[in-house]
Amino acid sequence: MGTFARAERLRKLPPYLFAEIDKMKAEARKRGVELISFGIGDPDLPTPGHIIRALQKAAENPQNHQYPDYEGTPAFREAVATWYRQRFGVALDPETEVLSLIGSKEGIGHIPLAFIDPGDVVLVPDPGYPVYHAGTLFAGGESYPMPLLRSNHFLPDLSAIPSEIVRRAKMMFLNYPNNPTAAVATQEFLQEVFAFARQHGIILCHDAAYSEIAFDGYRPPSLLSVEGAKEVGIEFHSLSKTYNMTGWRIGFAVGNAEIIAGLGAIKTNLDSGIFKAVQEAGVAALTGDQTLIHETCQIYQRRRDLLVDGLKRLGWEVEKPKATFYLWVPVPPGYTSKELTVYLIKEAGIVTTPGVGFGPHGEGFLRLALTVSEPLIREALQRMERLKL
Repeated sequence: MGTFARAERLRKLPPYLFAEIDKMKAEARKRGVELISFGIGDPDLPTPGHIIRALQKAAENPQNHQYPDYEGTPAFREAVATWYRQRFGVALDPETEVLSLIGSKEGIGHIPLAFIDPGDVVLVPDPGYPVYHAGTLFAGGESYPMPLLRSNHFLPDLSAIPSEIVRRAKMMFLNYPNNPTAAVATQEFLQEVFAFARQHGIILCHDAAYSEIAFDGYRPPSLLSVEGAKEVGIEFHSLSKTYNMTGWRIGFAVGNAEIIAGLGAIKTNLDSGIFKAVQEAGVAALTGDQTLIHETCQIYQRRRDLLVDGLKRLGWEVEKPKATFYLWVPVPPGYTSKELTVYLIKEAGIVTTPGVGFGPHGEGFLRLALTVSEPLIREALQRMERLKL
């Protein structure tokens, strides 16, 4: 049997680092190592009961077993608009400014197909969520990395983007609170980015998947709460992290009606919407008791404090993030991020994510997800103490 050459767009993708890590994890398990994984950002906390019950009830209704509306049921889009008004004070038209997504990853990956032609430039954060680059590549566009540097609080320096790149740029991805760095953006910075995007005719795509996972009383702002931001911007949200629903695959995009319609046109041709019962569960999540989010954040905050304080005692230089459930930890001297990842898996059975997996400017850091119970965090700290890094 002959071999089948993959399309150039797949050959251009960087190697999927997490596949290599999975291989090392499998080898460690074969040796009988009990792994403690700070690797993938997948909440270990259960989906709240009232959301599960809403799904169960809706799944029993035969009308929900047929094709859903492509753009999302009216009830789900109305719930999104109500949630946005209550949370951010932003008014949205549920018919034209809200679109359901099969998780925000799907929308982020597809939006370049609606607006990017070969030769167009998309500005992407580096380090950043790999889908920004992959979606750009699949649309035939070129990614231009915006370095997120510690010296600039992991915010892109817009003045450092060359003028010829700015002229070709049609889209920019931003993500605050940020994955992987856990950095946050001020309202003033979002205003600055909006002004830049409006001046240069750039579509601004803000990935706000972690807006509700925040600590110490901090409340992350929305891009759309910047006056006029709907002129150029849309915001992606997910129920995954907010309500512990990663496997349910439900999210939404909101903002500029023309941009939303472009993304909707792609989706109409590529998917058939979200199972209506899952959308009813989404309505229950968005309109139900929001104090559960506060309780979730308190759990992550305790874990954050335990892990940060423990790492500091071991001599690691690490700061407490204001938001997300990640730590962005500088790698001790003598290691690359990948070398330290390999060492921790092999010698301590601890899984982390090397910063370089999120882009070249992620080198020198590890990302640790706080999706691990407190007893396991204590065990991991004991294992690391024995290594004497």
